[in-house]
Amino acid sequence: MTREELVRAFEAERPRLRRIAYATLGSVAEAEDCVQEAWLRLRALDDPEEIRDLQGWLVRTVGRLALDALGSARARRERYVGTWLPEPLVGEHEADPADRVTLDESVSTALLLVLESLSPAERAAFLLHDVFGMTFDEVAEVVGRSPVAVRQLASRARRHVAEGRPRFPPSPAEQRALVSAFAAACRRGDLDGLVALLAPDVVCRGDGGGKVRAVPHEVRGAEPVARLLLSFTRGSEIDMRFATVNGAAGLVLRAPDDVLSVASFTVDAGRVVAVDVVRNPDKLTYVPEPR
Repeated sequence: MTREELVRAFEAERPRLRRIAYATLGSVAEAEDCVQEAWLRLRALDDPEEIRDLQGWLVRTVGRLALDALGSARARRERYVGTWLPEPLVGEHEADPADRVTLDESVSTALLLVLESLSPAERAAFLLHDVFGMTFDEVAEVVGRSPVAVRQLASRARRHVAEGRPRFPPSPAEQRALVSAFAAACRRGDLDGLVALLAPDVVCRGDGGGKVRAVPHEVRGAEPVARLLLSFTRGSEIDMRFATVNGAAGLVLRAPDDVLSVASFTVDAGRVVAVDVVRNPDKLTYVPEPR
């Protein structure tokens, strides 16, 4: 295998590797570091052709690197100022919702937040087996446990994830319609219209990282959340753009104070059950600017 062929083979796997690392860490930058380290290790091998299953080797290597990085990441989160939210994955939203068959749950904000309640081993077992399709034997190599132990880890994780994921998730078209109605109600300052879109027990979280103003703690309830959101958007010249945020329709906003925000929405049974707003500028360096 020539160097050019090795580069092409690695680049073909890069998107999947990045998603595995991101789902484990909730950080775009740290995920990129793990993928780059995997490339350096591959390139350093005397004879890469000795790897019989390059895809499997890369997945296991990135899985181990991400799992190692998760320990120090969790320690940093314990010292984090305010509410910690995953770094958002932001891209342009497709013009035609039919371009997306399903919302991408592997990187959804709802899933990433549920995963925070799991141990690192449970998180890795669930992601690598249930989400990315590795066998329990392969996951055991990454986690450093027996296949039987990994099966138990994944089972426990699966129960937690089932409790935290939407029971009746929307189609891409339904998600986009709801986010569009949400944005319109915010622009109009329509409290009743906004409340109608929110579940009675909706939760709103904000992540400013101690660097910019954000919701200091969770706010729950349709009317309290609606009033909070309108206090940020009503009567202000705020730039608002639709985007794909963690695999689903979301919003990128630029406020008059020049602070960038990314809002993701978790929808269940036709209502918004969670609004998560990241404002920490350190987490938004990869976000395209509103136009």
